[in-house]
Amino acid sequence: MVLLLLLLVVICLLLIYCKIRRRKRRRPHCSTSPISSTKRNFTFDQVKEFTDGFSNFLGEGGFGHVYRGVLPTGRDVAVKRLKVGSGQGEREFLTEVEIISRVHHKHVVSLVGYCTTGSERILVYELVTNNTLEFHLHGEGQNLDWPTRLKIALGFAEGIAYLHEDRALKIIHRDIKAANILLDSEYEPKIADFGLAKCISESKNHVSTEVKGTFGYLAPEYVLTGKLTEKSDIYSFGVVLLELITGRKPWGSVENSMGLIDWARPQLTRALEDGEFNLLVDPKLQNHYDNNEMARMVACAAACVRQSAGRRPKMSKIVLALKGDLPLSDLNDGIRPGLSILYRFFQSSDDGTSQDHGNSSSSEGRRRQTT
Repeated sequence: MVLLLLLLVVICLLLIYCKIRRRKRRRPHCSTSPISSTKRNFTFDQVKEFTDGFSNFLGEGGFGHVYRGVLPTGRDVAVKRLKVGSGQGEREFLTEVEIISRVHHKHVVSLVGYCTTGSERILVYELVTNNTLEFHLHGEGQNLDWPTRLKIALGFAEGIAYLHEDRALKIIHRDIKAANILLDSEYEPKIADFGLAKCISESKNHVSTEVKGTFGYLAPEYVLTGKLTEKSDIYSFGVVLLELITGRKPWGSVENSMGLIDWARPQLTRALEDGEFNLLVDPKLQNHYDNNEMARMVACAAACVRQSAGRRPKMSKIVLALKGDLPLSDLNDGIRPGLSILYRFFQSSDDGTSQDHGNSSSSEGRRRQTT
């Protein structure tokens, strides 16, 4: 009798073990080690040769330096060399190689290869020649006219929609910002820097994680709870839209501590109600923009930066709205922007998310900011 019971227990344990194994095989995941990329693994000597001894410096980030290189085939590349000995840099390196090797989209920067010789951690990308969106909006870059800003917004939205919705495995970027949008010679945007990205399977709606990202772009509910969803990216995207519209940086200045979101929210509602955008729009545009196109982008920005994550639209809806293929009322549960008490109520209500979340996110974000 005892032997029979033991046999039954063993059989049950084997069945449970087999079931768990099958689930693991079916479940998509983003591993961080070892590297299982199909991209080329360069030796350090090869990288040193095609960068001419790392002599052509392009820029510097939080975890390393970027250099220009030319492959033996004649292809121009950007080479990101991580600082040696950074534990966080190592994790970001593994994450970036794993994730970016999986994605293929015209608005996502492509990985050419990598190097893991000794302690060296190097990423080799396609070269995107026209610097970052941040450089052009807030730095010394060329002023962007309205058609260019709209093109950047649409391409950027299409790239995020691909990451969120066009794949079996949902990829959340987690560090959407103007500095991570590269522009090519035609000002087409490419999303870069996937070191903080997370993968979420279809069966999950969020992942709990340490709060990371950049102050000014972090969604309030992510800062407060650590629960990461695609709506966190959508909030950050909304901040970038506001930068394109207003020309302002997402954080306050020494003279004015009010951040972009706090300043913009009442302005957005007012502009959509009366159809006048001049007080909201970047003075550098000199009022040279299409009013209907501006209304679409302003409505998208307002929808993306809502306090309630549940009321932020999916990115595929934003793409359609920016193109003019979706009524703006579809971003607001059927309520059309205009002189409407219902619309104003909709914009200010938050599905149980306290208005204080937006204010507390600033101080909380400063404490948890990592880049």
